[in-house]
Amino acid sequence: MIKFIRRLSKGVVIFLGVILIILLISFINHKIKLNQESKLFQPLGKIVVVNGHRMHVYAEGRGKATLVFMSGGGTSTPTLDFKSLYSRLSDDYRIVVVEKLGYGFSEVVDAQRDVDTILEETRQAINLAGEKAPYVLFPHSMSGIESLYWAKKYPDEVKGIVGLDPAVPEAYESYPMPNKAIIALSAFAAKIGLTRFIPSICNSSAAIQSGSLTAHEKEVYRTIFYRRTATKTMLNELDSIQENAKKVDDMGIPQVPMLFFISNGNGTGFKEDKWQQYLKNYISKVPEGQQVLLDSRHYIHNYEYETIEIESKRFIGKLMIAK
Repeated sequence: MIKFIRRLSKGVVIFLGVILIILLISFINHKIKLNQESKLFQPLGKIVVVNGHRMHVYAEGRGKATLVFMSGGGTSTPTLDFKSLYSRLSDDYRIVVVEKLGYGFSEVVDAQRDVDTILEETRQAINLAGEKAPYVLFPHSMSGIESLYWAKKYPDEVKGIVGLDPAVPEAYESYPMPNKAIIALSAFAAKIGLTRFIPSICNSSAAIQSGSLTAHEKEVYRTIFYRRTATKTMLNELDSIQENAKKVDDMGIPQVPMLFFISNGNGTGFKEDKWQQYLKNYISKVPEGQQVLLDSRHYIHNYEYETIEIESKRFIGKLMIAK
């Protein structure tokens, strides 16, 4: 029995030793890769400083309307994630992509992520980048909450909302929050570079798989992905989302025109009928609310960008006439 215990203990020690060696190799490889990729990790737009932290704002195009794209939770590189869609709109409108702290080329910080803080950072960043309200907001997923709060708190700044499968407050009442242990493990794996050994994680992203990015842009996307996956800022935002959603819900529905593009729920954590019902219920209460159902996964702007372009231009055109 004693010999068995000794052998077992020795086996455990050897196993743990192998694991530590693998983790060390992964970490060293990650650091080397980060250094090699640094030439690709260069801001595509402007870096502005908000409350002492660097934020990235990308803009292009011109026109009578300014469209602000707001990313969903955990989207590593919003500027490239939205490109398949906004590149089809920038000939007619001014487009702006704001990358929140912890995303894209913006700084990673361990900071408060209540909806007021996030919104004020977004507003300041866009203003410092030289963009002027009013805007038409294009929120995806979790940013739906921020956009509704923006329209309610600062109605003069928001001309309308084009929701790209946006989350609404009711969805977070029964949102299947991820297991914290799994989240922590994912963050650890990203931080030491284990995700590099499973390239399918990055390559299966909608922007790379189905968008219209060039080969170089996909390379930049991957570079950012390995720097901005499960950042501390993103995790703090996730921890605060249910409280943020309740606050937005308590304020009531903004009185601005809205157009919701609604997915089949794949990638939201909800079944199709449940997810669609949340968005349908919300938009039905908006005086000037419209909806377009799409048989597409959650990152609809990378799958259905042609349809979204056409319907968005029609919606914005009506907004400009009503000006």
